[in-house]
Amino acid sequence: MRDRRVGVLWSAFALLAAGSSVLVTLRPDRLSDLHIYRGALLHLHAGRPLYEFVAENGGPFTYPPFAALVLWPVTAAPEGVVQGAWLVLTCLAVVAIAVPVGRVLADGSRRRLVVPAVACALMLSAPVQSNLRFGQVSVFIVLLALLDGTGLTPARLRGVLVGVAAAVKLTPLLFVVYFLVTGRYRDAGRAVATFLACAALGAAVLPAESGTYWTEALRNTSRIGNLASLGNQSVHGMLLRLGLDPASLPLLWATLVAVVCAVALLRARHLAAHGRPGHAAVLVGCATVAASPVSWTHHQIWPVLAAMLLIGADGVARRVAGAALLVTMVVSLGVALRPVSPTSGTQFLLENARALGVGALCLAGFGGAALAVAGADRRAPAARGWLRLGTTAALAVAFFAVQPLPAGADPTFKAYALSDAGNPRYFFVCRGALECAAYGTDAPVTFGVRRERTKVRLNGVVSPAVARLEYHSAPGGAPRVIPLLAPHPGPRTFSFRSATMAHGRLVAYAADGRPIATYDEELAAAFDVSAARRNGGSPAGP
Repeated sequence: MRDRRVGVLWSAFALLAAGSSVLVTLRPDRLSDLHIYRGALLHLHAGRPLYEFVAENGGPFTYPPFAALVLWPVTAAPEGVVQGAWLVLTCLAVVAIAVPVGRVLADGSRRRLVVPAVACALMLSAPVQSNLRFGQVSVFIVLLALLDGTGLTPARLRGVLVGVAAAVKLTPLLFVVYFLVTGRYRDAGRAVATFLACAALGAAVLPAESGTYWTEALRNTSRIGNLASLGNQSVHGMLLRLGLDPASLPLLWATLVAVVCAVALLRARHLAAHGRPGHAAVLVGCATVAASPVSWTHHQIWPVLAAMLLIGADGVARRVAGAALLVTMVVSLGVALRPVSPTSGTQFLLENARALGVGALCLAGFGGAALAVAGADRRAPAARGWLRLGTTAALAVAFFAVQPLPAGADPTFKAYALSDAGNPRYFFVCRGALECAAYGTDAPVTFGVRRERTKVRLNGVVSPAVARLEYHSAPGGAPRVIPLLAPHPGPRTFSFRSATMAHGRLVAYAADGRPIATYDEELAAAFDVSAARRNGGSPAGP
């Protein structure tokens, strides 16, 4: 007898996929990364260097030359057609990912119900929505690595898909190490051979671009974006947001990554040896998210899969841990709970919940020690499992609540340079020498605020007594030095943008390093006033 619930779930998935795709097409910045791929390839087709391309939004092409060959078809049709096809392929990839996960969670007739449920959960998650919004390749990379890692590809071809995926984006190379530690030596050999063959093909077709990528672009991480922004939920991103000394950060990061990857690989080997290759592959995928220098939201599909595997496991602790991890992958806790976050330490915990959750999963695996709660399996009383889970969670929250940690980086922050001074959108307080001279007299800093839908802009002038200007985006956060510009004779000006200034603090320093003025309540007041205006910007003094 046909289970009506299967049809209902697939219908729900179809509605979610269609609705999400329609909403994406309504955005003015729809599929911006796909636009970069297409623009870069057209740039290359016109005879210009691939890695010198910069899109209108400032985004460059960041993948190896082989990726340019794989993505070449996006130039074969009008951009609107390409966007529609890309959205459809992304939704189909979500279904394809749900199939092997469903095989792990259930068998027989029950699998027919689990697969669409997994697909719906994936579609609701922030990583899949991010793939749709930006037109990203990450979902396809996960699909290739998952099929190879779980051993669903034919035996003679296992490792090939990982090699292709790594030739497009380097992070799946960790699966080669996984193949080695689990004794899948031929799979590892095929993966390496495929990766090298793809790289060689890229070098043969695009020799100049290959030389640029492997010698320059690969090391230039600034091309990828602001790695300290909250979207980067890797260990590296979290350490950057801590404001660590730049000299000690590389060693600490390398040590933490080595520990996370080593433990994750050992646990994955144990899982594979006990007949759980699906769990093992997902765990290795989560390690790539934690270990990569940059793990944007669209990279984080692996933790969503891990959450569903935990929810489908036995034991109170595993299921609750899985539900908690799934919530962090669907909801941005740092944004949702910011109004009730009592301390900067708690806010740091919320804003880095995904990075911390992935790190904990890599260290705990899917065993009885899920999220540091040992022994809470089906043989243990449910009450004991809840007690251990609640105690661990309470201690973790209490620890972070009392720490003087920064509230995190501002992903929208940007300080403008002299080349931007002619833009009235960025510099609006004064637009000429005479107009600026009227403000730069008594107050150390005179500023105005304009609030937009996703950001706030602050522009002003400083008196001659000010030698340095710093902005703190949140309590405990590392200060940002704001450039003081002289586009014309007279008082110097400055301009920057931030996600919010409700908790910001602007500090002006004299030449001897002494603070001569601090603006915090004034910023908050100007922020509140600008919220009620369509276009604010009235100058505000101290």
